[in-house]
Amino acid sequence: MIMEQNILSALLESAKGILSLFEKGWVVKTLIFAIFVGSIIELIQRSGGVQGFIGFLQKGKQLITNKKEAELLPFFIGLAIFIESSITSLIAGTVSRPITDQFGTSREKLAYICDSTSAPICTMFPLNAWGALLLGLIGAQIEAGVITGEPIKLLGYALLFNFYAFFSILLVLYTILRGIDFPSYTKVEPVTLTLSNTKGDIFALIVPIVSLLMLVFLFLFITGGGNMLKGSGSTSVFGAVMGSILISSLYYFIKKSMPAKEILIAIVKGAKRMLPIAGILLFAFAIGEVTVQMGTGLYISHFANAILHPALLPVGIFLLSAIIAFSTGTSWGTFSIMMPIAITIAANMDADTTTLLPLAIAAVISGGVFGDHASPISDTTIISAMAAGCDLIAHVKTQLPWALISALFSIILFLLFGYLLI
Repeated sequence: MIMEQNILSALLESAKGILSLFEKGWVVKTLIFAIFVGSIIELIQRSGGVQGFIGFLQKGKQLITNKKEAELLPFFIGLAIFIESSITSLIAGTVSRPITDQFGTSREKLAYICDSTSAPICTMFPLNAWGALLLGLIGAQIEAGVITGEPIKLLGYALLFNFYAFFSILLVLYTILRGIDFPSYTKVEPVTLTLSNTKGDIFALIVPIVSLLMLVFLFLFITGGGNMLKGSGSTSVFGAVMGSILISSLYYFIKKSMPAKEILIAIVKGAKRMLPIAGILLFAFAIGEVTVQMGTGLYISHFANAILHPALLPVGIFLLSAIIAFSTGTSWGTFSIMMPIAITIAANMDADTTTLLPLAIAAVISGGVFGDHASPISDTTIISAMAAGCDLIAHVKTQLPWALISALFSIILFLLFGYLLI
């Protein structure tokens, strides 16, 4: 119920609304997934997985003989590690910085490479907390009866139109292969990555990540009755993260990488670190519920139907999402605000939601990632600059032109596909 001019009643109803979310199985499983992803990250770090990965790469220094190869190192690290965007940027920058310094790559370009292969990659391969958030937001609209279908199927289709992520990755690869230099501004003291004192073991990194990926597909197959597209996304990511923790823990125990007590401590400590993320998820779901109850999407869709051609909707959503994300520095908050609105508008503007709906979802994702990518107050922007050892404003200034080029290409394709498919 929406309370009018009664703050106390509104607060009580808000609290009830948040608590009522725990009655929904998919919400609980999604929150558990987001929390225990932190356990996997902590286990990888404490077991020496990250240290083993760094050692493996450092052994291959002799294989890197020129500037181009040095810059490809953080690029491929970014492609390989997509569990969490901040971890991706931190590892890519810290591991690669000594090597790229040796071949004269500016710290600003290294920061650009790290930043452009963090959030964009996480949205392209969303078997992580990003995927949990997106699946949850889409699932909330299905639960509310705004649309029908399977969240994982809708998200998978929408990711085919995730143009900003595609162009960000292609452009950073282009700058590397073409040998495009970035101007070098301020250099700051290097930021070191805190590692475990345990002897490095690269398989301590590989086992959790590979088991997580394989189990997601396995559970999608099982819950979908043999059809992964019909599988339950929330059940699959929940089962995968718990299974990955079990498999990883057994591996560490058998290999004597960590004693049983330390494994349990790592699981708890990693989960505690992700509690704020789980809180963001919970409030994101609550925001989605409120926007549905207030009829925000329906209200906007009335105006959109009157003045906006359906083919222009994806571009409009992209631009609005980009502005919100750039202003707030958070793509997650942008997804939470814009996804319920975009889905409702798309559902009301086009009865055949198989075309407009995926484009609308993709526009929210692309716009949110662009704003987050370009914003100077984004956590991934800040961490990328720190890991690369360059000044934050210098990183933003040198990255922004390339981010705007990716955004321009995205706008063109959203327009093109809008008119072709709708």
